[in-house]
Amino acid sequence: MNAADRLISSVDNALRTVAGASHASRPCPKAVQGSGAELTEADRHVSGALMRVNHVGEVCAQALYQAQALTARSDALRRQMLQASREEADHLAWTKARLDQLGSRMSLLNPLWYAGAFGIGLLAGRLGDATSLGFVVETERQVEEHLAGHLDRLPAADVESRAIVDQMKADEASHADAALAAGAVALPAPARWLMKAAARVMTTVAQRI
Repeated sequence: MNAADRLISSVDNALRTVAGASHASRPCPKAVQGSGAELTEADRHVSGALMRVNHVGEVCAQALYQAQALTARSDALRRQMLQASREEADHLAWTKARLDQLGSRMSLLNPLWYAGAFGIGLLAGRLGDATSLGFVVETERQVEEHLAGHLDRLPAADVESRAIVDQMKADEASHADAALAAGAVALPAPARWLMKAAARVMTTVAQRI
């Protein structure tokens, strides 16, 4: 695709992401049949809040990867970013479906989350391919840690959400490893701290709004 086509595709992705209209290319991970108990109302509330945060994370992932693909200086990196975006789209669809099952909703601030993450992705891409890949590594490692925390916090009976989060965690690790193999450079400590602070704000707000 030429630059105009890539921009149009990115806009289309943004609209589908914010509207919750993404479709998965892989089946949603399933828990072992009969392994879970009926969720209480309190369990549904907790799971809904946590899965809403996870859905917001995937909204941001779409924005980041799309922006980094647009600013990639090599075709190989652009393809890598778009492939990761397609795999993250599965997570987006899975978390949206689980929110619906739990009787919960997406964050009302999804357009804001997308716009902010897209801007950050553009900045990372402008700093060069190696730095952009380093940003992927740091982002995915932080997401892995975040998802591990959610596995600890999700109600034991919510095996369906846990199955989704477990697969997401494995995919994030794979994306980080691929970025490392492609030549990522480590980000400076201040950048990593700033990313953690921004993620903390997002997760706190997204649980409620």
